[in-house]
Amino acid sequence: MIGVEEMVVSGGVRRASRWQDAVRLLLLIDTSAKPVPEHLNAPARAVGMVRTQVRLQKLDFWLRYPDYLAFELMNEYEAAPEETGLLDLAEEILSSEEPDLRRFPMLRHRFGAFEELDEALSPLVEKGLVSKDQVLGENRVAEHLYFLLARGREVASHLAQDAPALQWYITRTKLLVAMVDGLGGTQLKNRQYLLKDYADTTIGQHIAPITGQARDRLSRLRAAASTNSKGNS
Repeated sequence: MIGVEEMVVSGGVRRASRWQDAVRLLLLIDTSAKPVPEHLNAPARAVGMVRTQVRLQKLDFWLRYPDYLAFELMNEYEAAPEETGLLDLAEEILSSEEPDLRRFPMLRHRFGAFEELDEALSPLVEKGLVSKDQVLGENRVAEHLYFLLARGREVASHLAQDAPALQWYITRTKLLVAMVDGLGGTQLKNRQYLLKDYADTTIGQHIAPITGQARDRLSRLRAAASTNSKGNS
């Protein structure tokens, strides 16, 4: 469908191609989709659903900023130091070119990282892979709903076979969704705001990478883990 190397540069900012955006969102929706509640008037072919635009935006941010994802893995490790594999995953990200190669900047909006999803989702809707709906409030849209259709699940399951270079997206999407399983969009938004670099970005500006900061933190955590290990031996 696409190659992961595809990208364009606009105004000096590295941008994913339209097809990269579409595939990334398809994988996010496929991996994070939950069963459709029976009371919803869902499309007949719906096999899963992602509730709220905020949740999809926040998941997309971590996929587009691997250094921020590594930072979150280190937060998870500090909360559960026995899970040393979390440090290994953070190191896998930070010791590679991933933070630069896979980063596609997002703008800081009023409520954090934001980018319009309609253009990226339109190929998925047109091809019958995803369907969108809205829950209307009194004066505005109260909630966006994203339905994964049966054809979308089928395409997502074959992506790695058809384009092996996309395996990175599949692996990272599964890691990301497992990390935040059970958290809603507002919880994810609040979690991202805990990092000062993110919160202090001027509205309308692209959120800057934190690769150096994340690597320094990883070194400190590795050193502390080694000291603790020696002290317990």
